[in-house]
Amino acid sequence: MTDTPPDGDRIAKVLSRAGIASRRDAERMIEEGRVSVNGKTITSPALNVTDRDRIVVDGKPVGQPEAARLWLYHKPAGLVTSARDEKDRETVFDALPDDMPRVMSVGRLDINSEGLLLLTNDGGIKRKLELPSTGWLRRYRVRINGSVSEARLDELRKGITVDGVKYQPMIVTFDRQQGANAWLTISIREGKNREIRRAMEAVNATVNRLIRVSYGPFQLGKLEPGAVEEVKGRVLREQLGLETPAPQKAKARKPITRVMKSEGAAPARKGPGKPAGPKRGPR
Repeated sequence: MTDTPPDGDRIAKVLSRAGIASRRDAERMIEEGRVSVNGKTITSPALNVTDRDRIVVDGKPVGQPEAARLWLYHKPAGLVTSARDEKDRETVFDALPDDMPRVMSVGRLDINSEGLLLLTNDGGIKRKLELPSTGWLRRYRVRINGSVSEARLDELRKGITVDGVKYQPMIVTFDRQQGANAWLTISIREGKNREIRRAMEAVNATVNRLIRVSYGPFQLGKLEPGAVEEVKGRVLREQLGLETPAPQKAKARKPITRVMKSEGAAPARKGPGKPAGPKRGPR
């Protein structure tokens, strides 16, 4: 026996870095028998692989991880932030431009929310931006029906517990009253499920529009609804403390005989309806 660790990285980590899915989703895909390594289907994520191994997911070969990339996307209301929806509603990934690579969302925005959604091809960046310990500040413009007193807003500023769920103190500014509605700016660091909507309901205020305008240092700015803009590599490395990638040398690869005419994902159709081929988001 030997204490020398096996070469390579865990298969779920490799799939995540390749932009296939998050580590957790990759592990589930493996358990479902959707992943094979060197021609053999695997059902346990307890496997290390190297760049010499041939990995196939859902019948499609997995290439080497690309450079880490991040996009800003202005999510319109009415789209689900999910790769698959049990109610067959249109998702964010259905609506992305045809030339987008496979990406994952950083966190979520619920179907009625809009604004800045970060997309990445790298599972490590996704985790780094989502971890509660990093405390990235998310800022929202919030429209409520009616008005709300400063005393009730102070409850949010001190931290509030709703149905047993404790929310950290929020940064809340009352901006203006506009007819029957009022606009607030609210900043949070946790981003729990429907956090702002539930907290506002607890102080007797109903949210009828919610727009995320920033996530950490990344701003929505003047990005139009449905538009996508890539963050420059230099900016991404500076903001996330990533190392500058070393130039990669071309590697000689063993030729692979392919019997399928096309192994790429079919492009998504624009507008209403579902794409005919696989979606670009995590599965």
